[in-house]
Amino acid sequence: MIPNVLSIAGSDPSGGAGIQADLKAISANGGYAMAAVTALTAQNTQGVRAVSLTDPQMLSDQIAAIRDDIRIDAIKIGMLGSAQNVATVASALSDIDAPIVLDPVMVAKGGDRLLDPDAVAALRDLLAPMATVLTPNLPEAGDLLGLPAGTDRDAMAEQAQALCALGCAAVLLKGGHLDGPDSPDFLLGADEAVWFESRRHSTRNTHGTGCTLSSALAAQLGQGKALHPAVIAAKAYISAAILRADDLSVGSGHGPVHHFHAFQRGSSQT
Repeated sequence: MIPNVLSIAGSDPSGGAGIQADLKAISANGGYAMAAVTALTAQNTQGVRAVSLTDPQMLSDQIAAIRDDIRIDAIKIGMLGSAQNVATVASALSDIDAPIVLDPVMVAKGGDRLLDPDAVAALRDLLAPMATVLTPNLPEAGDLLGLPAGTDRDAMAEQAQALCALGCAAVLLKGGHLDGPDSPDFLLGADEAVWFESRRHSTRNTHGTGCTLSSALAAQLGQGKALHPAVIAAKAYISAAILRADDLSVGSGHGPVHHFHAFQRGSSQT
């Protein structure tokens, strides 16, 4: 059965992150992708120019319309933008029985802030306890905990434990911001503490990697996989998408990863 996967996130008109990346990643990972839009942004590969948040009632209505008609097998939550939108999503999903991947989008690749500071507490208190897995990068983890971003594996392990204490079932803490040639991720849950090792790919085209990984993970969980094998599959997908990112020619800043690398022949293969 093809899983129906709902992304709740903001729109990126350049197609590399947000809803657009989520729809691609979910589809490439075998899911039927749906979306409730939390914000419109004006952005490209160089940065974010403007953000217009969705009215909370409209956001609630989008989710309700989907729930009234379509089975939801997994959910990915990305950019929410405000404390009111955080509360709206938490209320709209309060009784749902589906895995939730919470990607706490706070700052864009170019440094533009995408979550109001007063919304961080709301996300931590209302949505983190609902998450099947929380997928922050190191700056996002620090922001959630009110701590500096971790700079080594010991700090990552400590912060993953503190994040689990917020009430989520598991944390996948992404180590892409560490210095050095490696980019390790740490998965911590009730029954597992696993390091996923990977080498850093040499490319500037990494726009939307967090959105893409979390959406791929939601699609894998929606197929009924346990968390550990779902993470393995999602990480293999994003690694290949980054490796093939330079097949694309999109913009002059941080370009997107290649979401459909498995389906399209790129320049590296010609």
